[in-house]
Order: sequence, then C-alpha cells, then structure tokens
Amino acid sequence: MLPIDEHIEEVHENGKKVRRRGIYLLPNLFTTAALFSGFYSIMAAIQGNFEFAALAILAAMIFDGLDGRVARMTNTTSEFGVQYDSLSDMVSFGVAPALVMYLWALVDLGKFGVGLAFVYVAGAALRLARFNTQVGEVDKRYFIGLASPAAAAVVAGIVWAGFNVSMAGRPSIIAGVLTALMGLLMVSNVKYSSFKELDFRGRVPFVMILAVVLIFGVVAIDPPRILLAMFGLYAVSGLAMWVWGLRKKGASPQ
Repeated sequence: MLPIDEHIEEVHENGKKVRRRGIYLLPNLFTTAALFSGFYSIMAAIQGNFEFAALAILAAMIFDGLDGRVARMTNTTSEFGVQYDSLSDMVSFGVAPALVMYLWALVDLGKFGVGLAFVYVAGAALRLARFNTQVGEVDKRYFIGLASPAAAAVVAGIVWAGFNVSMAGRPSIIAGVLTALMGLLMVSNVKYSSFKELDFRGRVPFVMILAVVLIFGVVAIDPPRILLAMFGLYAVSGLAMWVWGLRKKGASPQ
C-alpha cells in the first residue's frame, strides 16, 4: 500500500534466470550500521567531537567487514547488497574521513586544505568504481590499490591519536599530505594483501590464540597510537613490496 516500488532482482539458479522479490535483511543491516557510523562521524566532526568522529569511522570498518562475511556465510549475497555496500563505503570511507580531517586539521589551510581533502574523496570514489568493475577479474589474494577502509583507518587513526592536539602550521600540512597520499594510494596499481585466504572457520595451532591475546594486550597499552602504527604499516607494506619488486626486476639479468 505504500508508494514504494518492490525491489526485483534477476538471479541465476541452476543455470536458469529467476526473478526474486525483496532483499536479504541480515547483511544489509550491517551495511546500514556502517552507513550510520559514517554519517555519525560527520555529525560528530561538525560539532567538534573529533575523538568520537574517528571512532565512528573505525566502527564502520567493523560493520563493513561483517556484512560481506555474513552474506557469504549465509548465502545471502545479492547485486543489491553489493551496490548498497559500495554507496555505504563512499560515505563512511570516502566523504567522512576527508571531512573529519578537514575540520580537524585542514580548515586553516584554506583552498589548499580543501584540495588535499578532495584528493582523498576523489581517490575513494575512483577506487570503489574500479573495484566494482574488476570483481572476478583480479587475484582475490590481493587488492589493486589501497582498500578504502584501510585508507580511512589511517586518516581516522591520525585524528584519534591527536584529536586533542592543536593543529596549525606544519602539522596541518603534514596531516593534509598524508591524507592526499592515502587518496593516491587508493587509485594506484600497488598490490595489498586482502587476507581473504585466511580461514577463520578451520582449526589452527593453539599458539595462534596466544598470539591474538598478545596482540590485544599490546594494543591495550595505547590503542590510538598502536592501531595507527598498525594501519600505517599496512599502507606502507604495499609500497615496500612494490619497491622491492622494482629492485628485483632491475637486478635480473637482461
């Protein structure tokens, strides 16, 4: 009775094309939670609550990681879910990090700050568009370019680690350059491990759980800075492997 069209999606089942009505609720709930986290991050930044703004982006990362895994585990993947997830990512990992960083550190840089923030936004948009068109065509073990949640984690980590620091002059420029660099890494051809080969349902040696406990213990010492270091190392890892590959190629006999 409501003036809302029902969603109808064509899927392939047993080699036949079938029209299905409606959407899957569970994975899209996690996607909606990620979208809300990105929206809340923007609202918090506008009000000057930069710590909560950064934490909301990190929360969006968790929800974003869960929606895809839940969809695959429950066999509830759909084209609607893919497109909804991509739009949610653009808000939570594209617009929100750039706006939070701009309001925290780049606003005093004027148009230069706007330009640096836009480089990140454009990089996220291009990264998501390229990812959507390359699904099924690239090695699942790697991401081509830094994934938008990882780039957002670096930006949010910077804000979280220094939200109570007065940003002016050189610190603002450094933060802006790092933000733009994350945007450029997203559209680069640098390969990053996707960790999709990890099997979380299989059995592992007992020592693995001890390693996980140790990691949590280390992070608990200083969560903002240690997590920022971890996110930063991941962002640098792709560049390091790229440089190593160039050196090996240059050293190989012609």
